Amino acid sequence: MKTVTEFPRKVVEFPDMAIVMPDGCRLSARVWMPEDAGDDPVPLILEHLPYRKRDGTIFRDQLTHPYFAGHGYASIRVDMRGNGDSEGLMDDEYSEQELQDACDVIAWAAAQPWCNGNVGMMGISWGGFNCLQVAAMQPPALKAVISLCSTVDRYADDIHYKGGCLLLENFGWASTMLSYSSRPPDPLLAGDNRWRDLWLSRLENQSFLLPLWLGHQHRDAYWKRGSICEDFSALKAAVLSIGGWHDGYRNTISHLVANIEAPVKGIVGPWIHKYPHYAGPQPAIGFLQEALRWWDRWLKGIETGVEADPAYRAYVMDSVRPARWHPERPGRWVAERQWPSPDIKTQTIDLIPAGGKSVTIASPQSCGLAGGEYFPFTFGPELPGDQRPDDALSVCFDQQELAEAIDIVGAPEVEVRLSCDRPQANIAVRLCDVHPDGASELISYGVLNLTHRLSHEFPQALVPGESVSARVVLDQCAYRVPAGHHLRIAVSNAYWPMIWPSPEPVRLSLSAATLKLPLRPLATGDEVTFAAPEAASPWATETIRPANSERRVDRDEKTGIVTLSIEDDFGEVRDLAHGLANGSIARETWTIHPDDPLSAAGRTHWTQTLSRSGWSVRTETSAEIRSDAKNFIVSARIEAYEGEKLVFERNFEQAVPRSLV
Repeated sequence: MKTVTEFPRKVVEFPDMAIVMPDGCRLSARVWMPEDAGDDPVPLILEHLPYRKRDGTIFRDQLTHPYFAGHGYASIRVDMRGNGDSEGLMDDEYSEQELQDACDVIAWAAAQPWCNGNVGMMGISWGGFNCLQVAAMQPPALKAVISLCSTVDRYADDIHYKGGCLLLENFGWASTMLSYSSRPPDPLLAGDNRWRDLWLSRLENQSFLLPLWLGHQHRDAYWKRGSICEDFSALKAAVLSIGGWHDGYRNTISHLVANIEAPVKGIVGPWIHKYPHYAGPQPAIGFLQEALRWWDRWLKGIETGVEADPAYRAYVMDSVRPARWHPERPGRWVAERQWPSPDIKTQTIDLIPAGGKSVTIASPQSCGLAGGEYFPFTFGPELPGDQRPDDALSVCFDQQELAEAIDIVGAPEVEVRLSCDRPQANIAVRLCDVHPDGASELISYGVLNLTHRLSHEFPQALVPGESVSARVVLDQCAYRVPAGHHLRIAVSNAYWPMIWPSPEPVRLSLSAATLKLPLRPLATGDEVTFAAPEAASPWATETIRPANSERRVDRDEKTGIVTLSIEDDFGEVRDLAHGLANGSIARETWTIHPDDPLSAAGRTHWTQTLSRSGWSVRTETSAEIRSDAKNFIVSARIEAYEGEKLVFERNFEQAVPRSLV
């Protein structure tokens, strides 16, 4: 990535600009803007997050926000209330308070003498979510949005539920936020006499969000609020939507481009859950230059040609050997002038011929361990591995060897007819690329809680033995299967630890199954190109402890228990400008017995440290989830230390009734 140090306009930075909300809550913003913005006002770009601008997102902030400022923008990174260096408390994600605060920040900024009154909002993940939700509220100054790795549906396509199945990321993310939000503000900003009071208030009011999210197991009003798919027409701002094929949020780009009436474009690369100017797998793209084209058009009125860009630009990945990490994915960029594309045709394949014999699916509960993380994040061993271990635990429908390559671009679907011996059951469908030597690479997957086959809002229990129809929609993908390989459709009724198991062992009888495959004419090369990545000067740090990620699966041969252990040590670094050192370690274990769904358990333990010249704090947070046939049982604990002194501790424990999950 090219580092840019000379910009058209000289940049000045404000590390802690106060933005006071109407209720008196002081939000802390880090602001970059042209030095002469007071004489020559500029548009604003806002990123509004709970992830701590001082020591959390600072790596990417340093690359991004000064770059925008140098090209004539005021770029603002706001710590949401209750996080980082801001006052107040946070009680949930995407709350009405959070979104209203963002609207108030926009109104405040648009009225400043250094702002020309035009505002854009951007973000990845949480910031990608809330910028779409804020846009749907239509604050007058907000003209454009760049949303990355986000969703239009908080229930069906976030980290909580998928196909009506409970994602274990629901527990993982609740644990993460308990840890993230338990840290204090920086005393250099909050003040030596004030930081501790803010910290203790934050700890005393800290929410463990898992029981709240588990309390809404169906698509009710809680999830509809903030799901912009409820009314796509509310989006009036111009939207650039970006995602990655190795991320959990790969469907949003298609949904937005296909459904909103405002100016919209979509880009999907081979990336994990990162901004695409430094993301992996390679190739990265010149995201900041692409963003400037968007901002310049919609915030400055400059004719940059973005309206003429293809509606949907996607990277078609070539087949590679299965691996837990790929530094690079070979392939090519394709461009669709409209989306859905009339050039993509559906091929229908009967997996069970008419009149064919039914097949029984009764997967071990440990099926799914080759699936990887829901949204890989660490440039480590988090991608799906060789699928053969899971294929062996599934019913597989292997197709003929391909005489010619095919490009799959879109969302494959599998329609099934089946019966079940229990009132609740899940089904997981994986589409795999099988190499000539048998190696199996995951192309896409989908899961469905069969009680949700007709509605996520009003699920219906299965009648044991009764035949029903269901449709499993797999995630969007863009993948070339070469000649000499063949497709495999693997079907299981367990997918651990991606989804929580049914309360009882299940047997499915599959009497019909049809694959619908979206095929695009083969691209012979890149149909569109991007500039090479460039960015502002990187964050200047001293490494105290290097980062490291580990992942292992153990099987206890005596008890039969299978354990997945993950440790992500994000390392510890010291900021060379202000001296704050921060470190973070996340640990997860997922255990299950192949024969017993009620043996399932997840545990997390996070350590966070902050220190500077004689001052240090540490938080230790832990959490656990398990279930019986009727309830989820969840618990958590916070311990906070000043130096080595325990200054706060709190336990959480709650049982939440299961409802067809």
